[in-house]
Amino acid sequence: MTERATASLREIERLAQLVRDARSVVALTGAGISVPSGIPDFRTPQTGLWARVDPMEVAHIDAFASDPARFWSFYGERFATLRSKQPNGAHRALVEMERAGTLQAVITQNVDMLHRKAGTRELIEVHGSIASCSCSRCARSVELERARAALAAEPDGVPRCEHCGAAMRPDVVLFGELLPADALRRAGELCAGAEVLLCIGSSLEVHPVAGLPLLTARAGGAVAILTEGPTPLDELAAVRVHGDVEVELRALARALAS
Repeated sequence: MTERATASLREIERLAQLVRDARSVVALTGAGISVPSGIPDFRTPQTGLWARVDPMEVAHIDAFASDPARFWSFYGERFATLRSKQPNGAHRALVEMERAGTLQAVITQNVDMLHRKAGTRELIEVHGSIASCSCSRCARSVELERARAALAAEPDGVPRCEHCGAAMRPDVVLFGELLPADALRRAGELCAGAEVLLCIGSSLEVHPVAGLPLLTARAGGAVAILTEGPTPLDELAAVRVHGDVEVELRALARALAS
């Protein structure tokens, strides 16, 4: 066993003990948890999604308002990319922990529906989800498959509302928009009440979500960070695991089940 693998095993054992001793454990997940499912993250140089496109040009609320065709040329491709993706071992490990009564809830920054597909019951999607789209004028909502059908049917590639004809938009938080107040409030309550917060696959750079671990720490809880790259909150972490999130979470689930 390599030195890094040995160090990782020790951290997983420490984390498992923290979780066993805690009355409330919450997970906060970011794009890194979905990378093993074949979904690129956003900020990794050269491979991240924003290395290819400028998010201010294709994923900003003003971009949707001014040029919905260009906006949907990006989101149509993203819908197609995400359609076949399936949960990986990291998502399933969290489901195992929830079913065992170890994990209270999952808060995710991801819009890819993989936690839903895996079977997580208590899920707070603070950035929304691609599971539905809504009309930009009358706010009527349609499920993802109907939105995909509308997207394919329109010559300009802009799905339109069946009732008023206005452009539809995915029910995700775009750049320039506030997070849903109810979801953010619930996430804050969970983090403030957590004795252990598992931060998984998140750069912890995007606010206000990046401030959630501080709520746990200020309330006396332990913050554990499981992600490959550095984060601004590494010094805050009671446990810091740098390995592959799928491998590490499966190891944690095994340790808790033994």
